[in-house]
Parts: sequence; structure tokens; C-alpha cells
Amino acid sequence: MIVEVGPVAHGGHCVARADGRVIFVRHALPGERVRVHVTERRKGYWRADAVEVIEASPDRVKPPCPYAGVCGGCDLQHVSAEGQTSWKTDVLREQLTRLGGLSGDEAAAHRVEALPGGLLGWRTRMQYAVDAAGRPGLREHRSRTVVPIDRCLIADERIQETDVLARRWRGSGVVGVAIGDEDGPAVYTQRDRRGAARPVSGPARVRQLVAGHWFSPTPEAFWQVHVLAADVFLATAIDLVRPKDGETCWDLYAGAGLFAAGLADAVGPAGRVFAVESDPRGDTAANLADLPQVTVVPGQVEDAVAELSAPDVVVLDPPRSGAGAAVVDVVARAAPRAIAYVACDPAALARDLRTFAAAGYRLTGLRAYDAFPMTQHFETIALLEPEGRGTD
Repeated sequence: MIVEVGPVAHGGHCVARADGRVIFVRHALPGERVRVHVTERRKGYWRADAVEVIEASPDRVKPPCPYAGVCGGCDLQHVSAEGQTSWKTDVLREQLTRLGGLSGDEAAAHRVEALPGGLLGWRTRMQYAVDAAGRPGLREHRSRTVVPIDRCLIADERIQETDVLARRWRGSGVVGVAIGDEDGPAVYTQRDRRGAARPVSGPARVRQLVAGHWFSPTPEAFWQVHVLAADVFLATAIDLVRPKDGETCWDLYAGAGLFAAGLADAVGPAGRVFAVESDPRGDTAANLADLPQVTVVPGQVEDAVAELSAPDVVVLDPPRSGAGAAVVDVVARAAPRAIAYVACDPAALARDLRTFAAAGYRLTGLRAYDAFPMTQHFETIALLEPEGRGTD
């Protein structure tokens, strides 16, 4: 069928309507007229792919990747650089109003900004799926089917120069590559994304230098994948919460300890930082061993924080699903003067902002970055303060 494409929606698609039915359309842009192929029918909505563009948006460009539209790794290869930040800004504002409880004017004050470096070659960690024949690639959208590829253009050039995609990896479900600021690429395999990594070549740990501190997470551990993200996100979080000398801070979901290190520098030897992390692969304690004011607390956040000293400042970087009501409640009851919430999913952020608002904390600052060009994803860092305190 032919449809008129409406606004963008969270998830990498736009909304169209036909015969009173909502259709979520991929590979389209707002304002376009396209022919679609329906890929999934549900009771309340359909999913579809745009297969022919009849009237194109000014933001439409030719995708640079030959696998665009087949591989599910990138959602926005057909969108210009300016169009991608506008797309993500629209998603951010819509989530803040619909789920976060902000007014339209409040949400309109925020936008997503690009990081330097362009749309390609920014990703420092890649995990490729492996098909039954041992060929590495990336999965189709909403599918287990692997699309074998010979190059991924969003990967850092140093990853593209490896022979990982030219080899067969029989017996492995995943082959990964990570690069850091020292040594060469680290290549590893896994039975699946949750299994233990088996090193193939390169360093056992990937060393990253941020703000004068070295971090050495394992190649498969969580680390911000954009080459500039760790530096930018740390600087932004510290600028928002402005830790003072001698204060006590919590770094929740600490990962490799990125934010804990920055907080420790800001509060100095007289301050205290508690870094809570449940995943040992980030090697949190080893990364922060040279900072005596930091205490690493292993375990789940909702359990660990009950035993910690009351904080002046909290930084939390939860998984994509968000912190959730239980963690929001315990953080709010600890009564910090400032909270920096780092989020990779705007819907999860918005839901938690509404929960924080009910607990007496309001959004007073927000910065969002397109740290995942060519995809639907972006990163947001929000400042929350108790009702009645300052504004950004």
C-alpha cells in the first residue's frame, strides 16, 4: 500500500496511518509518501518497511552502506546528518512529554547534539553474530537471521582493518573486536552474548585513557562504544552535579569506574566515593585502586546502597531498562543535593524522571548527545535536584 508518513517514534521508525490503523514504518522519513511492505500484523498496529519512495524528504540521502535496509544494525543510514539529530531530538521531546510528564515548552528546551567525528568510523567495540556456516555478520531487524558482511562502516577503522569478517568462526555464536588507547585490537569469541569470552588475539584487557585515568575492562565488558563518549559524558556529568571538596558521592552501576574516578578527583582526598557494580568484568576495583577515597561495593544497586553513607551527589548509569522505581526510591530517600542520571534509552529515562518527580526531585538540566550515529540510539544526561533548588 501507499501511505503518507507522519512523525518519528521511539524505535527507529515513523508513524503512518491507513484505514484507521497505525503502521510503524522503517526506512522512511516524516512527510514522505512511500509504498510499504507489511512485515508484521498485530491487533493494534502493523509494522512495515518502506520499499519505494514516491515523494522524498529533503533529509533523505543515499545510504553509504550496501547492507543498509537488510542488516538490522543501523536504522538511519537513509537520513542526513542534520536529519538524524532532528529525528532524535523529536524522539527525546516526545518521550519527555508523553512518559516523563514535562510540558511541551519544557521538553522543547532540550535537543540532541552531534559529537565530533562524523557518522562513520566511530565505534570502538563490535560484536558480530555468527551463522551456522561460521560466517560473521549482523542480524536482520527483529530477527535471528545473520546477514554476512565484509565491512561495517560505523566500526573504527582499526576494527575494519582486521580480518575478523574474512574468517570462519565455526563453533562460536559471537565474535567480538575491541580497541583501546594502547596495543592492537582484542579479538574474542563467545558461545553467545552472555557467555564467557575466549581470547583469540590481542590484549586480554583493553586499556582506555580518560581524564588522566586508565581503565582496563575486559573486551566484552560494558564500555561506551563511541570513541569520544567516555570523555564527553564524564565531563558533562561532573559539570552538571559540580561535586565539592570533601563531599560524599555515589556512583551507581559503576561499570569500569569512569564516573567514580571523575567524582574522586572533584571531591579530593577528604571526600568519599562509593562505586557500586555487580559485573566483575569491568574490573572496577583494579581501575580505581590508586584513588584511596573510592570504595568499590560489589553487588546489586538496590541491595548495596542501604549500607552506604548518605550522599551529597549521586551519578547513576543504569542499563537500558532504566533504574526502576525501587532504585529511584532509595536514591531519593538518601536525599542527595544533586543527581546525574545517564541514560541510553529515552523512554526508560522519562519513566524514571516521573518517578523521581513524585519523590520530590525535578529535572533542572539535560544534555543529550548523538553518540550512536546512523542508529536510532542516543545518550542523555539529566540533572535532578530537590524541589525548590536551582535551575540549569
